[in-house]
Amino acid sequence: MPRPLEFNPDAALNSAMRVFWNKGFEATSVVDLMQATGLSKSSLYGAFGDKRELFLTAYDAYRRDRAREMELTLKQGTAREAIEVFFCKVINDATAVEFSNGCMSTNQAVELAPHDPQVRNRVETDFQLIEDALARCIERGQKEESIKSKVEARKLARLFVVAFPGLQVMVRAGAAKPRLADALELLFATLDH
Repeated sequence: MPRPLEFNPDAALNSAMRVFWNKGFEATSVVDLMQATGLSKSSLYGAFGDKRELFLTAYDAYRRDRAREMELTLKQGTAREAIEVFFCKVINDATAVEFSNGCMSTNQAVELAPHDPQVRNRVETDFQLIEDALARCIERGQKEESIKSKVEARKLARLFVVAFPGLQVMVRAGAAKPRLADALELLFATLDH
């Protein structure tokens, strides 16, 4: 009979997620994970498997949380307001310590996705999820007339999805808020024409 866990697995997973989010997979050591979670190597591996399994589990938890947050955000107010709130959050979160690491999926699009099919599939799924949610929101906006553009909702959504990682990378690189705000202003203008 296995010994019962003497720690909170969700809290440990959250701590591991923050390390991976901050440092990336390659730069995160098992020692980093042990320090962050307060677990021994054997407890860490016993609960989550090896470093890669822990990473994938933590990344999936991050993805679920962000997908829920995005869906809630895109349903609030008019569609135009919801899209603005969603994208402005990227910039506003840049000054918050817990979010200054950018988007974990965007980070992984650069770090692991080019040579790891499992991570690439997750990243592609995330970007498709964002595109689908934005397309639904834009369609709603076109019907309620908070979005004046007659461009097909799916095409507009794809433009916004392409802009999303660019904004995330700029945030992570420390770009000044006025630069990002100017870019967003022009991006949002596409909803009006």
